[in-house]
Amino acid sequence: MKEILYIEIPTSDVAAVRKWLQVDFEPGIGEKFLTPSGFRLRVLNNTTDKGDISEKLENEISIFIWSVQRTTYLKAFRWGDKPNFWEQQILKRLTAGIRCHFPHHYPEPPTIDLTEQSIFEALASHYPLTVKYFQKMPNGEYDLERVYWWEQRWREGVRNPQQPRQVVFCHSGEVDRPKGVISSPPSPISPISPTSPTSPTSPTPTYDLIYIGGALGVIHAAVMAKLGYRVLLVERLPFGRMNREWNISRDEIESLVNLGLLTTAEVESIIAREYKDGFNKFFDANVPSHLKAPILHTPKVLNLGLDSEKLLQLCGQKLLRAGGKIWDETEFIRSDIYNTQNIITVKHLPSQTEKQASGRLLVDAMGTASPIAWQLNGGRAFDSVCPTVGAVIASGFEPGVWDSQYGDVLNSHGDISRGRQLIWELFPGANEELTIYLFHYHEVNPKNPGSLLEMYEDFFAILPEYRRCDPDKLVWKKPTFGYIPGHFSVGSSDRTIAFDRLISLGDAASLQSPLVFTGFGSLVRNLERLTTLLHTALKHDLLSFRHLNKIRAFQSNVAVTWMFSKGMMVPTEKFIPPERINSMLNNFFGLLVDEPPQVADNFIKDRFDWLTFNRLALKAARKNPLLLLWIWELAGARDLLRWLWNYFDFSRHSLAGWLLNGWFPRFLGQIQPWLEPRYPALWLRLLTINYALITGKIPSQQQAVAIPPETRIQKPVLND
Repeated sequence: MKEILYIEIPTSDVAAVRKWLQVDFEPGIGEKFLTPSGFRLRVLNNTTDKGDISEKLENEISIFIWSVQRTTYLKAFRWGDKPNFWEQQILKRLTAGIRCHFPHHYPEPPTIDLTEQSIFEALASHYPLTVKYFQKMPNGEYDLERVYWWEQRWREGVRNPQQPRQVVFCHSGEVDRPKGVISSPPSPISPISPTSPTSPTSPTPTYDLIYIGGALGVIHAAVMAKLGYRVLLVERLPFGRMNREWNISRDEIESLVNLGLLTTAEVESIIAREYKDGFNKFFDANVPSHLKAPILHTPKVLNLGLDSEKLLQLCGQKLLRAGGKIWDETEFIRSDIYNTQNIITVKHLPSQTEKQASGRLLVDAMGTASPIAWQLNGGRAFDSVCPTVGAVIASGFEPGVWDSQYGDVLNSHGDISRGRQLIWELFPGANEELTIYLFHYHEVNPKNPGSLLEMYEDFFAILPEYRRCDPDKLVWKKPTFGYIPGHFSVGSSDRTIAFDRLISLGDAASLQSPLVFTGFGSLVRNLERLTTLLHTALKHDLLSFRHLNKIRAFQSNVAVTWMFSKGMMVPTEKFIPPERINSMLNNFFGLLVDEPPQVADNFIKDRFDWLTFNRLALKAARKNPLLLLWIWELAGARDLLRWLWNYFDFSRHSLAGWLLNGWFPRFLGQIQPWLEPRYPALWLRLLTINYALITGKIPSQQQAVAIPPETRIQKPVLND
């Protein structure tokens, strides 16, 4: 008996598929015998029914279907050992019929009017499980509205990348500081080659820095406020509310202590749970035997579950104590740039009143929903995204389902599902709490932008398949969701993250890790780099596009791994073997199992070097010679050529790092007192180069240029 066909049918309607197989499908040859889950097809070599049972089975195919992950799968087995001349003809006819009758379908959320009905009433017929379980959550109605809003905003950006909504304007000529919306004709900034506006006559800006977005934004803002800058933070939600939970490793969270943002005691207070080990395991029931991999243990990767809301509150308190301001429940409307200031217009949502603030620099930390990011980058704001949904569950799992001393870093329990390889993450929190995420790596495509609401329907339906439970008995604390973006950089200047007096940060700048796809971890790893460079730019008023666009957390070793992300995405409207992505993941993670623990730790934390990358790549190719062909099928020739340029850039950076290692950071420290006051732009450039060389190394190998305390700007805080 031999498997001769395995395909995914992108529908949850198993009954419709079974009916089509048993009633509508005409194989064109042989006789069908119906079974509970499909049929057997017998083709005799002559018109008589002679011969024993073994001769009949030699000419028989068994076809059956089953359902998992709200998806239907089909397999065909040949009873005999040798293929028959009619076999491929029947399989091609079967596959073509299924693809015709059950094509990919990418449903869209309905258009709703919340003045006429509640979000629950509007979505109940489309997403019944989502509505059912959001109704069980505190603030569930508000949070579901937020899910719907975020998906609509994301779809708008993906569908209209060439003509994004204009929210940033630069102004020419001498004008007074406006009292309301700018009355002079604004000229939208160019997404390709911005130019500096001329100066207006206006008062001194009230703030040095204005942050739009209070999740990742408040962490950076608090550091800058402690340096003495006048900071305003604008947040659309009530401040401190989070639709995401964060986990990180201990050595990474220590950077917040090293920067002076948190004390050691405060770090301990925000750790909800430190667990012993994290598991990485991918479904391998259909993976070739030589690629199957055991569990990869990563005890020091993402092994701290944080109380994210407490972390935000701590950072908010430090921001306020340093003289900063927080405007929450306030939505960004537009930014007007003059040569001495950036004036923002915002709306206070409870009162629906507009107001303005002026600052020397605007920091966009709005994430994937950022209209600024879409405007700056036009048709290539993001190349990929992880639609991510989940929940914090307070209790309700039966004893023995999960040990709270452990976490799932990456886990799959099935093959490709409706054009997506679904992946789970789980980590424990305080008491009995578990945070569970479901996500997939996804290309940005106007036909298929990626849906949070569809993912939530999957999440609630298939959670019992992943971890044994009854969803009706679980105590739901809050939902966790978002779009985590990715950008396939081919160089350190490939993405526009700045304009004059404007810079992007976090997810809005596609600051993420290709493996674990988290903006929080990437921000924390790069926090010293970003704050030091921005501090230098502010101190010397280097706030034009050409200076700010260099203040980014680009890593050449991270850029070279974007092909790994690409290999986990199913191209829109394309069918590939259902086990393909799990085979690639087992191939790669199996190599890490065989390596010393530190290698896997460094790789997942974006700290690997050129030699390690090449050694693992060659081992993967030897273990699976088809790997390059599989990647070609998923990525295509264009992206493979882009990746080759990435690899060249990675090699160039590695060579430069080897040549400059050790002496260059010390040299910068020696020339700083003379060079910085005389040639600040050159100093910023050299500091940028230094961070590009050391970022991505193991912390003990990094030799950063510290900011001498005497150079920090201490400014009086102005009351607005």
